[in-house]
Amino acid sequence: MSGLELLQRVRNRGDHTPVIILTAREAVDDRVRGLDLGADDYVVKPVALKELAARLRAVARRAQGIASGSIIVGSLSLDLASRAVTFEGNPVELQPREFALLQELVLRAGRVVTRTQLETQLYEWDCSLDSNAIEVHVHHLRRKLAPKLIRTVRGVGYMIPRED
Repeated sequence: MSGLELLQRVRNRGDHTPVIILTAREAVDDRVRGLDLGADDYVVKPVALKELAARLRAVARRAQGIASGSIIVGSLSLDLASRAVTFEGNPVELQPREFALLQELVLRAGRVVTRTQLETQLYEWDCSLDSNAIEVHVHHLRRKLAPKLIRTVRGVGYMIPRED
């Protein structure tokens, strides 16, 4: 089965998972068909890895309903492309997993994110994980940002309240 046939089956099932077609087929008709079948982007090889990474970030943002490369919740700002964080106007240095955890919480601001969801986003499936790894990252984020920024929802997970 071709990639386009697979895409058509996925879309016919009602699956809205973001899809980027990466192919050597560069004809206009191929690109139009791929996009019309439901691809979110169509990239012709060869492609610069930086460009592909930017396209992946853009598709992921749109899937979350975010148009720009920055997310602002209250006095917290995340630049997804540069992975820069500012809190109350001050830059904050974060480790990669701290940034990833904060990004997940900010993308779902106002909603509880379960520990399992965070583990899935932060760690590979075959990675051995300490039982308190998420709690340690949350502790570090609270220390670097503000103690009450991230709320614990006992027995469920964590959340950052949405500020309207």
